[in-house]
Amino acid sequence: MNATERGIREQFSFWRALTRPQSSPQTGQMHAIIGCGTSVHIADSIACALNEAGFLARAVPGNEWTRRASSYVPSGTKTQLVALSRSGESTETVAAAAAGLEAGHEVLGVTCAAGSALTKMSSEVFEAETHPEEGIVMTASASLMLLAGLRYAGRKIGPASIAAAEALLEEADTHLVALLRGRSHFVFLGGGALYGVAREGALKMQEMSLSQSEAHHPLEYRHGPISLIDERSFVVMLYHPDTREEEALVARDVMEKGAVVLGLGGPGTISLAVEGDHGAEPLICLPVLQLLGEYVARAHGLDTLAPRHLTKVVTLKG
Repeated sequence: MNATERGIREQFSFWRALTRPQSSPQTGQMHAIIGCGTSVHIADSIACALNEAGFLARAVPGNEWTRRASSYVPSGTKTQLVALSRSGESTETVAAAAAGLEAGHEVLGVTCAAGSALTKMSSEVFEAETHPEEGIVMTASASLMLLAGLRYAGRKIGPASIAAAEALLEEADTHLVALLRGRSHFVFLGGGALYGVAREGALKMQEMSLSQSEAHHPLEYRHGPISLIDERSFVVMLYHPDTREEEALVARDVMEKGAVVLGLGGPGTISLAVEGDHGAEPLICLPVLQLLGEYVARAHGLDTLAPRHLTKVVTLKG
C-alpha cells in the first residue's frame, strides 16, 4: 500500500477531528465559492448545497473570478467569497481572494495550511488538518474541504455519515478490482450536489491513471456522450435520492450497450447502498472515487505519488 492509498483509507479520523465553521451564510447576498482543479469541483457541490438551503451561490474558477467576475455575479452584488485552497498558495485562488477584497467583499479562506498567503488575506479563516502523507493528488484534503463547505451550507453531517463513508469504501473495495478488469473508458454521472464530486472522480481518474474519463449530469449522458459506450466502459452512477428511478434507466441503457456500472445508492452491475445523513451523499461517496483512480493507476503500473506533469501547488510566474 503506497502513501496515496493510506491517505484515502485513513482520512476518516481527520473528518472526525474537523470542527465546524464559525460563520454562517447570509441571505440577501451571493456566495461565490472559488477554487482551482479539485477545489473548484468541490466548490460545485458546496454551491449546490447552499442553493438548496436557500442561499444564492455558484462555483467559480479562481482566474475566472479575478478576470471576469461580472460574468458570474452581476457587478455591485453583495458577495461573500469562500476561497478553497489546500496549500493556501495557489496563484489563481490567492489572486481571486485579493480581487474580492479589493472589490469590498468578505473572504472566508478554507485551507489545510496555517500561515499561508490565503490565511493572511482572508477576512476569516477555516483550517483543516489533513493526512500528513498526502502528496500531489488531493484526497483527504478534498474531502475535508467538502465536509467543511457542506457544514457551512447547513448540512448536518455527523458521526453516522462518517461511519457510512468508511463502510462504503470497505464494501466497494471488495468489488473494484474485478469490476475494473478490461475497462479503459470511465464515466462519472451525478446530479445536483453530486455533480461536483462526479467531476472530481473524473479528474482523479485522469491525473492518477492517465485514463480517458468524463463527467456528466445523468440524463444528459444520453444526449451525445452515450455514443462512446462499449464493452470497455466503466460507469459510476452517483444516485440522487430525488431522481433515482430515472437515473436507473440510464444505468440500464449503458449496461445494455456493454458498460459495467457501479451504482452508488441505486441499481448497477454492482449496487451499493449509501447510508448516513440526508445531504451527505457527495462526501460519503468521494473516497470510493479516489480509490478507483488509485486502482486503475496501479493496473497501469503508474505511481500516483508522482503524477505526470503535476505539482503539489500550482503557482504561476508573471
